[in-house]
Amino acid sequence: MPHIVAIPSTPDFAPRKDVAAPERLIEGTPSFQTWQLDTALAEAAKWGQIRTGVWEATPGTTISIKGDTFEFCHILSGRVEIIEDGGDTFPFGAGDSFVMKPGFVGKWKTIETVRKIYVIAS
Repeated sequence: MPHIVAIPSTPDFAPRKDVAAPERLIEGTPSFQTWQLDTALAEAAKWGQIRTGVWEATPGTTISIKGDTFEFCHILSGRVEIIEDGGDTFPFGAGDSFVMKPGFVGKWKTIETVRKIYVIAS
């Protein structure tokens, strides 16, 4: 198993396609594509699995609940606003990176079709 995994911004295999769960949909008809590139078991006891890949979403707004999940995002293209319940609105676009920590609850608003690289620890 290699210890280096390349993360291309345009993977050369078909993505998993999905739509927003009805109970999480706020507005629009966002659809999602996920190219999972790597999965590894974490050595630290707290995290069971680390997943890495590319994710894309069309415009719309959904409820985002991280629970016990930690997610790092790097925006490749598009624009989003992340609105934390009872908190601030954070705009992100191409070139921006951010972390959504465990316990986050809020809204994910895709303004322009967005593509991101993600690393999820859960």
